Amino acid sequence: MAGQTLGFVGVGQMGGPMSSRLIDAGHSLVVFDTNPAAIEPLAARGARSTASAAEVAAATEQVFVSLPTPAIVQEVALGEGGLIHGSKIRCAIDLSTTGPSVASAIAAAMDDRDIVWVDSPVSGGVAGAVAGTLAVMLACPEAERAALEPLLGVFGKVFHVGEKAGLGQVAKLGNNMLSVAALALTSEVVAMGVKAGLDPNVLVEIFNAGTGRNSATQDKFPRRILPRRFDAGFATGLAYKDVRLCVDEAEALGVPMLAGAVVRELMAVTNAKFGPQSDFTEIARLIEDWAGVEIRG
Repeated sequence: MAGQTLGFVGVGQMGGPMSSRLIDAGHSLVVFDTNPAAIEPLAARGARSTASAAEVAAATEQVFVSLPTPAIVQEVALGEGGLIHGSKIRCAIDLSTTGPSVASAIAAAMDDRDIVWVDSPVSGGVAGAVAGTLAVMLACPEAERAALEPLLGVFGKVFHVGEKAGLGQVAKLGNNMLSVAALALTSEVVAMGVKAGLDPNVLVEIFNAGTGRNSATQDKFPRRILPRRFDAGFATGLAYKDVRLCVDEAEALGVPMLAGAVVRELMAVTNAKFGPQSDFTEIARLIEDWAGVEIRG
């Protein structure tokens, strides 16, 4: 794959390592982020910094976007100084989690300017972004697929989920709901075991050898919770946003999500108690407080 000049807006916790992987793959980058410190390591590797998203879109035909909330994505895409005002952009690839309605609305506005808005959220966390092992959920017109898949393949495994903007978001919200639900239920069960007198290390090993195995037992508990690190790299506020969006989308589609609604409320309480900038593994500490135990390896 010959090196191209690509744009990247939002080079923070996830966007930073993803944009770095594009440089590793031989591409040149034009970047924008409101945090100058996030740009410094990329600039040291030859990336050109700009003063706005519109400037990135005036310099490149393809622009990647990795931002934390739907409102920020919408502003960067359509607001003053946004991508839609760039003179060169032909395709914007959104790696963020916005929910289907926002993705569809931005795609419609971009289409009026003959810009393709590609809905392509990712999953796998910061570690996956660094290692290039993310799950990439690509929703794009078939005509764009051949050009986009090699670029997105730099980030991990690409799953083409359809042509309609918003389908990638549905897949991503479902994934994150399952991830948070596994963490919440595992926290409750391990707290129960500890209070009964079980060693949490042994209990987690049992789950991983049995049918209770999940992403929390395999990764979050042994690496983040039992060592008391609480540093999975996913902010509580963002996790709460994603499960809230998931329940909203299910309700809009007429799909009951009773268990998901409980997970949403647990994340709401975790967000209120520990703050939106805390790590979402703090949900285990919420359960600890309620149960009167400490889950320590």
